Amino acid sequence: MASLIEIVDVTKSFTKEDADVTVLEDVNFKVHEGEFQCIVGPSGCGKSTLLRVMAGLCTPTSGVVKFKDTPISGPHPKISMVFQSFALLPWKTVQENVELGLRLRGIGKSERRRASKEYIDMVGLSSFATSYPVELSGGMKQRVGFARALATDPEVVLLDEPFSALDEFTASKLRNETQRLWKDMKKTFVMVTHSISEAGELAERVVVLTARPANVREIVNIEMELPRRKGECRFNEYERKLFSLIDTEINKLYDMEAELGTSTCSESVRHL
Repeated sequence: MASLIEIVDVTKSFTKEDADVTVLEDVNFKVHEGEFQCIVGPSGCGKSTLLRVMAGLCTPTSGVVKFKDTPISGPHPKISMVFQSFALLPWKTVQENVELGLRLRGIGKSERRRASKEYIDMVGLSSFATSYPVELSGGMKQRVGFARALATDPEVVLLDEPFSALDEFTASKLRNETQRLWKDMKKTFVMVTHSISEAGELAERVVVLTARPANVREIVNIEMELPRRKGECRFNEYERKLFSLIDTEINKLYDMEAELGTSTCSESVRHL
């Protein structure tokens, strides 16, 4: 399978209180064309930072992200993103929010309207095209986020914990719809999630990151037919494997913090 995105020796550091904090360190992996890949790891390890680097929204301190063998130096027209916080403009309607990326690219009004209608219909919001975000539920807002990301016809859709702000019933329905969109549209999806079962349910491959500074601990191939059901024997085996890998990294945090006499990694445990 051809590689669409390649992350090569990516390191990312930030300056905080006059000190450099390294979040990612020498991260290397590939995203294959047409696959659904998930990225998991301990809370706070740098998953979302890595996704933003892949989107071209954040510049690595060293290393490079390549799209079709060409280095990414900023936001890429063939890579779009769905955010955890919905990121909708409250003064714009559903239709106007979906059209935003197209408008920024200079697409004419008639073509914007045609594309926005197509993708608003696709996510089941045709009756809400003229509604404002305040009039929508959380699940509906995230559907708008999906429509906006897809309207620009990207090759890669990056998803930053897109279901974490939703109740479990709504999240479950959106996971099913996300899987349908991925299969129907034959695009490449990469999703950050803190949910092990979510990764097992959706992904063909799962990239497991170490504790911060994050590196790739292991890449797990989920060799199960879709759709998958929680509770199946093989599903449980993958879930246990992913849990064990992340648990090992959290234990490292405990060991390091025990030496320092702190216990800040308790937040990581609550997110598993």
